[in-house]
Amino acid sequence: MIGRRDLITLLGGAAAWPLAARAQQRSKLPTIGVLGAATSSDWSDYVAAFVQRLHELGWIEGRTVAIEYRWAEGRTERFADIAAEFVQMNVNAIVTAANGVLPAKQASSVIPIVFVLANDPVGTGLVASLARPGGNVTGLSIQASDLAGKRLELLREVIPALRRLAILTNVDYAGAVVETEEVREAARTLGLEVITLEIRAGEDIGPAFDLVKDRAQALYLPSDAIVFKNRIRISSLAQNAGLPMITVFRDYVTAGSLMSYGPNYPNLFRRAADYVDKILRGTKPSDIPVEQPTKFDLVINLTTAKALGLTIPESFLLRADEVIE
Repeated sequence: MIGRRDLITLLGGAAAWPLAARAQQRSKLPTIGVLGAATSSDWSDYVAAFVQRLHELGWIEGRTVAIEYRWAEGRTERFADIAAEFVQMNVNAIVTAANGVLPAKQASSVIPIVFVLANDPVGTGLVASLARPGGNVTGLSIQASDLAGKRLELLREVIPALRRLAILTNVDYAGAVVETEEVREAARTLGLEVITLEIRAGEDIGPAFDLVKDRAQALYLPSDAIVFKNRIRISSLAQNAGLPMITVFRDYVTAGSLMSYGPNYPNLFRRAADYVDKILRGTKPSDIPVEQPTKFDLVINLTTAKALGLTIPESFLLRADEVIE
C-alpha cells in the first residue's frame, strides 16, 4: 500500500522540479491524458485508485509515466476542446468517462481511448461489440441501462404504492437517453406512469423540478457530467419536492439522494489502469474486450429516508452494502 505522503507525491507529480527540467523529463515518458468529466476534487478518490493500481503495475507518475489531467467541470462544451488538446500533445492513451468518450473518439481514431464509465457502449456506438471492440476504443461498461428494471424494483420495495415515476435526463448525452428508454420499458412492465424531465444544461434543472411538482412519487436519475456536477442541488430539490431518488452510484447518495444501485466506481478506475498498462505495453485497444461489472453495490441514505417520511424495511437494510446515517 502507498502511504498518504507517497500518494500525494504520486498525484502531484514532481512538483518541486524546475519547470524546464520537468517538461523535458515528461516529454520522454509515455503520457496518459485523463479527461475528467467533473472537477479534480470530485474525482479525487477515483484518480487515487487509478494511480495506486498503475503504481502496482510498475508505472510511477513523473518517473516512468506522465499523466496530464484536464477537468471539464461538468461543462459538456469542454470535452471536445480537451480531447483536441490531448491529440495535439500526442498522448499515448486517453482515459475518460461518460460524456467524454464520444468527443475523444471524434478527435482521434488512432490514440487509444479507455472509457471507465460508459452506460451502454454498444448501444451508443462507442464499440462494435463487447468482445471485439474494434477501432481505438475499449474500457469498462457500467451497464446502467441493463440495471434499470432492478432499480425500479428496489424503489417499489421501499415505496409499495409507487405509481408515478419521474426521470430527469440530459437528452444531449446518448448514454442517458438509452438508459431512459430502458427505464420507460421497465416502468411499463411494472404498470408505472412515467414523466420525463429533459435537460441540456445546469440551468434547466430548477425549471424541470417546477414541472414535476405533485405529479410524481419518486425520481430516477441517469448519471452524466451535468447532473453529477449538480448532484447536491438535485438531491436537495428532490427532497424539497418529496421525491425519493434512485441513481447509479454512491456519490449521489452521499450528496443526499435516497439510494443507488450500481458498480463500485473506484474499483472500475483500478481496472482502467490495467487497460492502460496493456496499451502502454503494446496491446491494441481493439484486442481488449470491454469488461462488464460483476458486483453491484446497494447504498441507502437513512437520513434522507427519515426526511422523506419513509420507513425502510429491516430486511432491505440487511441487504444493503452500505447504510449512510
